[in-house]
Amino acid sequence: MRVWSRGFRSFPRRLAPSLMVALGLVAWSPPASAYRPFDGTDAAVAKKGEMEIELQPAGRLRDESGASLIAPAWVINYGLSEDWEAVFEGQGQTPLSPPGPTSLTAAGAFLKHVVVPGSLQDKTGPSIATEFGVLLPDSTGDSGVGLSLAGIVSQRWDWGTIHLNAETALTRDHHGDLFLGAIIEGPATWTLRPVAEIFYEHEFGKEETFSGLVGLIYRVRDDLSFDVAVRHALTGRQPVNEIRAGLTFGFPLSFFEGHAARQASPVPPR
Repeated sequence: MRVWSRGFRSFPRRLAPSLMVALGLVAWSPPASAYRPFDGTDAAVAKKGEMEIELQPAGRLRDESGASLIAPAWVINYGLSEDWEAVFEGQGQTPLSPPGPTSLTAAGAFLKHVVVPGSLQDKTGPSIATEFGVLLPDSTGDSGVGLSLAGIVSQRWDWGTIHLNAETALTRDHHGDLFLGAIIEGPATWTLRPVAEIFYEHEFGKEETFSGLVGLIYRVRDDLSFDVAVRHALTGRQPVNEIRAGLTFGFPLSFFEGHAARQASPVPPR
C-alpha cells in the first residue's frame, strides 16, 4: 500500500541532488500510472523491466504534536514480470514547531501481484491484486519490524475508476491493525481529473483514524503526472491536516533487461 501519512517521523541532506536526478529521468520516461497522492493503491503493477517512481519532494503535516515537513516521500515500483512487482517505500519527517531532528519512517518492502487481470489491464471486469511485505523500523525510536497483507479491487468505467483497499497488519510496535479504504477518480481520459479517498484505520489497543482526501491529478503527457491534494483526518479524536504534492514517472531499466537477455542466450560453441 502507499502509506504516505501513516507512521510519519528525515530530510536527507542530499535531497537536492536526488531530485535533480529524478527530474532528469522524467525527460525520457515512458507511461506511468500515478497512485499518488493516496494512502491506498490500485490493482495494477509496473510493466516487466520498468521502474515507476512516485515522489513527493515536500509536504506539510499538522497534528496534535505540531507542524512537520514531510520531505521526501517516495514509492519505487519495479516490474518483475507481467503480473508481479517489487515495491520499496519510505519518507522523512522534520518537526518544525517545535523543531526537532529529522528521521526516516514508514519504510517497507513489498511484493504486489495481480491475481485477476481486469479493466486496469484492458480486460473486462474488476482487477484484483494483493500486496504483502515487511514494515521496516523507523530510524529513531524503539519501533521494530512489522508485517502487512492487503487486498485491492479496482474497476474502471467511462465515468471514472474506483479502487477498494483492505489491509491487515502487525505494526512496527506489534499492535494489530486494520485498514479499509476507497479511492474514486474522474474519467481516465481527462487531462485534469478530480480524485478523492476515504479510509478507516483501527490500530488495536491504540487509536482509530477516520480520513478524507480530495485532490487533482494532472497528466502532462502519458509518461508524466503531477498531483496535489489536501487531507483532513481525526486520529484518536485529534485533528490531522496535511498538504500533499508530487509527481509520478517511469522508465525502463534497459541495463537489467540487456543483462537478462545475455544470460538467456545460448553460448556459441568454440
